[in-house]
Amino acid sequence: MKNTSQEYDKVIGVCRDLFIKKMTDYGSAWRILRLPSLTDQIFIKAQRIRSLQENEVRKVDEDETGEFIGIINYCIMALIQLDLGVVEQPDLGVEKATQLYDEKVTLTKTLMEAKNHDYGEAWREMRVSSLTDLILQKLLRVKQIEDNKGKTLVSEGIDANYQDMINYSIFALILMKKF
Repeated sequence: MKNTSQEYDKVIGVCRDLFIKKMTDYGSAWRILRLPSLTDQIFIKAQRIRSLQENEVRKVDEDETGEFIGIINYCIMALIQLDLGVVEQPDLGVEKATQLYDEKVTLTKTLMEAKNHDYGEAWREMRVSSLTDLILQKLLRVKQIEDNKGKTLVSEGIDANYQDMINYSIFALILMKKF
């Protein structure tokens, strides 16, 4: 599992670097997005990954890497929005947004380590396409929970689903040997 922790950190390092650069370019404009809008952005990225995996012809010469990174960063933004709520105007500087980003990553990595221990790193035997399908399933669950105004009877909440999507995306990038 030590190797997984290092690989995880390497992937997050790339994602975090991109997040900081985009924060520098655009500020925290994403803070105006409601959770369903963030969920839809993640859905678009996951659907694109699935299309790239299924289609033999690609009209844009890109692989899934950037889309998985986008899923990770949008999920972290969604976790921040869950805590802070939506605002009318961007309100976070790069330093504060990065601090919040790091806090969400720490919690999500801790969850991964606990599940990884219990499941014995079963994800290493999975196909990237299966991880994509699991992300899409989690998205459909999140959409249903959002439609239910955040209420669940026996299921985990939206935050746990976003965390799982982050971890599945990181696993996919590790399996693809992109970092």
